[in-house]
Amino acid sequence: MVRLPSLAAAAVLLAPPLAAQIPVPTPPPTRQVEQVDDYHGTKVADPYRWLEDQDGAPTAEWVTAQNAVTFDYLARLPRRQALRERLTKLWNYERYGVPFSEAGTYFYSRNDGLQNQSVLYVQRGLAGTPRVLIDPNTLSSDGTVALTNLSPSPDASLLAWGRSASGSDWQELRVRDVRTGQDRPDVLRWLKFSAAEWTKDGKGFFYSRFPAPADGKGMSAQTRNQQVWYHRLGDPQSADRLIYERPDQPLWYIRATLTEDGRYLLIYANEGTDRRDRVYVLDLRDPKAPRLDQPVRPFLEAFDAAYDVLGNDGTRFYFSTDQGAPNKRIVAIELGRPEPSAWQEIVPERQEPIQFAALVGDQFVIGYLSDVKSVIRRVTLAGKPLPDVALPGIGAVGGVSAKRGDRELFFGFSSFLYPTTIFRLDLVTGRTRVFKAPTVDFDPSAFETTQVFYTSKDGTRVPMFITGRKGLPREGVTPTLLYAYGGFNVNVLPSFSPARIVWMEQGGLYAVPNLRGGSEYGERWHQAGMLDRKQNVFDDFIGAAEYLVREGYTNPRRLAIQGGSNGGLLVGAVMTQRPELFGVALLAVGVMDMLRYHRFTVGWGWVPEYGSADSASQFPYLAKYSPLHNLKPGTDYPATLVTTADHDDRVVPGHSFKFAAALQAASAGRRPALIRIETKAGHGGGKPTGKVIEETADLYAFTLANLGVTAPVP
Repeated sequence: MVRLPSLAAAAVLLAPPLAAQIPVPTPPPTRQVEQVDDYHGTKVADPYRWLEDQDGAPTAEWVTAQNAVTFDYLARLPRRQALRERLTKLWNYERYGVPFSEAGTYFYSRNDGLQNQSVLYVQRGLAGTPRVLIDPNTLSSDGTVALTNLSPSPDASLLAWGRSASGSDWQELRVRDVRTGQDRPDVLRWLKFSAAEWTKDGKGFFYSRFPAPADGKGMSAQTRNQQVWYHRLGDPQSADRLIYERPDQPLWYIRATLTEDGRYLLIYANEGTDRRDRVYVLDLRDPKAPRLDQPVRPFLEAFDAAYDVLGNDGTRFYFSTDQGAPNKRIVAIELGRPEPSAWQEIVPERQEPIQFAALVGDQFVIGYLSDVKSVIRRVTLAGKPLPDVALPGIGAVGGVSAKRGDRELFFGFSSFLYPTTIFRLDLVTGRTRVFKAPTVDFDPSAFETTQVFYTSKDGTRVPMFITGRKGLPREGVTPTLLYAYGGFNVNVLPSFSPARIVWMEQGGLYAVPNLRGGSEYGERWHQAGMLDRKQNVFDDFIGAAEYLVREGYTNPRRLAIQGGSNGGLLVGAVMTQRPELFGVALLAVGVMDMLRYHRFTVGWGWVPEYGSADSASQFPYLAKYSPLHNLKPGTDYPATLVTTADHDDRVVPGHSFKFAAALQAASAGRRPALIRIETKAGHGGGKPTGKVIEETADLYAFTLANLGVTAPVP
């Protein structure tokens, strides 16, 4: 059904955007070089190759020149300061992280509202008096040092804690005395994606690290040859003991987890981001006197599925796995009998995919997704159902925390209109109560969320959440922000953000489609959006935009699209495929060069998801959608703001630099094509609150102006 706008709405449709009152900025021209690569007989030009050198003086000069134009334009937008003030006010609320405990000691994060980084607190028992254990805001003058992985020792007297600087994935691991709040001399470097796994004697821990990169190349170096090490407290890192490595497989990610009884170290090996696991085991014999000299032996080496260990009873291990069950099931596997014919199925696969599972006491607590909404069920070790866990409404559960010997489980719950609240589940009674709840300066009753389903290009049914003020007329003129991700088995669940409230206070709608490539409907949903099926993800996103227009929510001139990282790739791909469908495009830290992404830092790890241009069979489909390579000269692209950061060592900023330069050269010049480059920031993790507010205000001011929204900020 096509909905016709009223006369007033039609006038808005025809009105020029507010940004038309500000001249479209002319970025400085970017130097081009003669660089042509041969991909299996196909010649591909790469005139902006020099921008890949993020440490070079020419690149630094380019960044300075681009930022000067961008920030001059942003400073002239009429709403920028008012948006920043409202965002600051709304962000200023007390919020907590999900607590975790060890030996009766509880650890949790708290932010008083506008602190750049959340502070780690500790207390003895639930009724204990909290005190600050680590305040990362004291570690740098600008709040750009963040806490990463936290792991208490078995008696909770020590805490291994990670810190990262300027948003980098690299982290240093240190050890703090919980009683005194002082750090021991232990400092471990060159860790990524690793936590500490303490041995039961409390004398040390296992961790994963990479070899030290060449001097000065830490940010841009490719990360290869990850290894598992054991660190004994008090020793220098150079004295650490190598536990496991695979020099024959330099591209494997290798991580370790210790069973709660302290006897078995399970070592996982993955090919990049491929969720299929190889699992090896080190039997430490006596947990109180662990034997590190024992051999590492294969356990589950078929490389056929994901295996998430939940716990063990001696040699009986409990796993959540998608082996033979794309939506996952829970099985028991004996250490000496790993063949599937010997497994015991405890929780069979359901129609709803498993979101998380925890083994606590004598029961499994399992989170399922029912059409992208969380449900928590419980079963005994024998698989007998227990009463479900009551949730406060329709939303999503995250941050689950519990240990096998606990009688309680903590979890966070949120939705688009329900600020993240921490609950405590009593596993004996099955009852939940609020542990920590925030108070936010907005009226949720003024807004509403609906879930709709639309049909993608190939007939696939795709869900989408739409949130906005109640009673908005569907006359095709509402400014709408369409956000998605669509990849790497990552689900995008209902969650709260003060930024979205500010967007909706401006009269906007916020729409989130759950595209293929994610895990919302299990592994089949993921696989339907990867490799040569990646176009399905783009078609799903385009289908969401077309639905919003067709059903009268908005129109292309009032529709903005947003995504980051893999979602930045998504936005870049659809704006090059359907530029007429969108008014604004916001691309953050995106993977924009699909022919060379695997040559930088951790990019090689994404080959199982995307494929590689080094493959003659995979190059054609990558070249067909790569955003950088599908820009067409003289095209009227949406008003575009690319955002990246100089310390992004996951998706290196060269992706965004090259795309922005190519977009500026290809654009018809009717709308802005700008890049905003943050300093002392990375891929997004650990970004200070102040930087988040400033960037969000810039994004919204840019979007509202270029969608033609003129109503004042409240």
